[in-house]
Amino acid sequence: MDLLEFSRMIIHLDAEELAEGGIKAAYKDLLPELLKYVKEADEVTEALDNKGSSYTVHHHDRTYSIYASEFDDASWANATYALFSIVNAQLAGSPYRFYAINGGNDLGGIFLTSEQYEQARRTLERKDDWPYLPSDRAALMGDRWPPDPNT
Repeated sequence: MDLLEFSRMIIHLDAEELAEGGIKAAYKDLLPELLKYVKEADEVTEALDNKGSSYTVHHHDRTYSIYASEFDDASWANATYALFSIVNAQLAGSPYRFYAINGGNDLGGIFLTSEQYEQARRTLERKDDWPYLPSDRAALMGDRWPPDPNT
């Protein structure tokens, strides 16, 4: 996979938009791509408090708390983790995973096999450009966002 092909596969997401009540909309936008890898997409629901003081997303029996107050510093990381977790839960029986690229307003996602993931890591010189699987650790531990691909 060359760099141009790699860049064309990236789905722009923007963590800020996700955190501001946009997870369900982003999920809906990436459904055509997700349906290439799964037979049927799951339902995702969200609850945004009318006063904007809380935002949660629901998938199956799991609830993701994006923020519990409008001053939650971890909301971008929480939203990123939630979306990628929801998509990757559906890919469990597939050779593909939905990897993040960059973070913040430059957040993107890309569907890759483990072989494609390893090839991207070998091809992309800057480790900050490597695809990664978001975790809830960044929000819980106050880690660098996006996470360091070396950890």
